[in-house]
Amino acid sequence: MGNTYVFVNQKGGVGKTTSAINIGAFLAEAGKKVLLIDFDSQANLSSGIGLSGIKPGVYELISGMSGINEVIKETAVSGLSAIPASIDLSGAAVELIEQQDRDFFLSKAIAPVKPSYDFILIDCPPSLGILTINGLVAADKVLIPMQCEYFAMEGLSLLLQTIKRIQKLNPILDVGGIFFTMYDARTRLTQEVVRQVSAHFKKQMFNTIIPRNIRLSESPSHGVPISQYDPQCMGAKAYKTLAEELIQRD
Repeated sequence: MGNTYVFVNQKGGVGKTTSAINIGAFLAEAGKKVLLIDFDSQANLSSGIGLSGIKPGVYELISGMSGINEVIKETAVSGLSAIPASIDLSGAAVELIEQQDRDFFLSKAIAPVKPSYDFILIDCPPSLGILTINGLVAADKVLIPMQCEYFAMEGLSLLLQTIKRIQKLNPILDVGGIFFTMYDARTRLTQEVVRQVSAHFKKQMFNTIIPRNIRLSESPSHGVPISQYDPQCMGAKAYKTLAEELIQRD
């Protein structure tokens, strides 16, 4: 049984979903069996892998309307499966608040298939609400994508405090790694943020940095990972290296 990783950052627009899709795709291309879980009602991960509007999905799973094997869909990448999301998931946040054991719904739902995958990757909303808490409780490790800007450092401190609180519910939860996205070496601020965060979190930092790359922004509109859209671009090469680094850590 492999590890379950959750991608979390309460700040939007940091490349969280892009990272989940492309790391998942490169892990699968490296021979690993991978399951992506879209746990965000915006369903950007689902559309980014060609599963937009596909039901049943994760909402039906956690609400008990569908079983785990009914909601797992195949993608265009061999070895990469996914559980899609829809706008219906936004209602789950309200419904879960009133439920007993509300923080454990996702964990219980995916437990039957965890032994079948080398990696399970969960993409959460850009918030620290009930859906993200479910993702953290269901995971073994947290992957934190960070944009290279000043406010990202403040957000990281808040997120690490949240992880410590969730460890009371999920004692095995740990930080699996922090990595930078949208890196632009031309700006002094970018270089300073990388220097400061790397100095404070040396053990947690991945060596690979994801550059700002237009091809990474284009691939979701085609419903495929960057490995199938433009495998030779800078962004693809960076995510392939990051996936290899994750395999080594795992």
